Amino acid sequence: MGVVLVVFISLFLLLFLFLSIKFAIADGDFTLMSKSSVKRDQIEDKVVWITGASRGIGEVLAKQLANLGAKLIISARNEAELERVKKQLTGKHAPDGVKVLPLDLASGEDCLRDAVEKAESFFLNAGVDFMIHNAAIERPKTTALDVTEENLKSTFNVNVLGTITLTRLLAPYMLRRGKGHFVVMSSAAGKTPAPGQAVYSASKHALNGYFHTLRSELYQKGIGVTIVCPGPIETSTGSGTASSENKASSEKRVSSERCAELTIVAATHCLKEVWISYQPVLAVMYLVQYMPTVGYWLMDKIGGNRVEAAAQKGNTYSISLLFGKKKAS
Repeated sequence: MGVVLVVFISLFLLLFLFLSIKFAIADGDFTLMSKSSVKRDQIEDKVVWITGASRGIGEVLAKQLANLGAKLIISARNEAELERVKKQLTGKHAPDGVKVLPLDLASGEDCLRDAVEKAESFFLNAGVDFMIHNAAIERPKTTALDVTEENLKSTFNVNVLGTITLTRLLAPYMLRRGKGHFVVMSSAAGKTPAPGQAVYSASKHALNGYFHTLRSELYQKGIGVTIVCPGPIETSTGSGTASSENKASSEKRVSSERCAELTIVAATHCLKEVWISYQPVLAVMYLVQYMPTVGYWLMDKIGGNRVEAAAQKGNTYSISLLFGKKKAS
């Protein structure tokens, strides 16, 4: 039975890789790749609030959205880094029109309420059109049983509790206007098991559950939700250099620029959920989504090997993890 499953999975992956090349869908799911470009009119002159905007995907999103003519509010804990990002932005309302709003998602409801009130008052009380929830904590990979209580709480405080609280405080303003859109940077780890990332995975599963439900409740009242699930992404530090984790292994990662571009495409086309990654992550996501028994069997096969590869700073996304231990790169 095990041999049959391995053969079946191998054939499935080969078919998916073939289709990815044939239809140029190598870094996104089928629906996302069917959308050719950003709808600029959905972004130009709209107020867009981005959390986690001081580096990585958030910084790149700010740059691309500024170029598209958005009115930006950028948030993160580090105000100096936000000012650095602001100075680099160019566009119809940038850099002079960009609003810097320092924000710590773990600061509690009162502080988040103050931030929402400030954001709503910017641009002559125009209100927030797009809320991009990008801020998150991702710890170094470790086993599910080695997670400390401190790391558990800090991850959920930012990734889940702070994000949901900010949404709960902002949504009533959108409802009064009869329009608004939440863009949630989740993760492939929120769609599949993620050996070595149990708490991070749990936080992203929680986000997916909350925001899919929120959309179902508020969709007919004009509120949209787009959940973005990237796989491994090439991110950078505030200085623009690749992060140490990216440099440590041979993992093939989608660039931050491409991830940001596809995120904006998804948001402007009002897609409900999109996946952004190279293979084999996309194929695994399809397996878990549409053939869960096979998908979970696959993840059980590679789980221990992936944790070991992470400990050795090896490639934790290689298909070879299915067939044996992956040594450090």
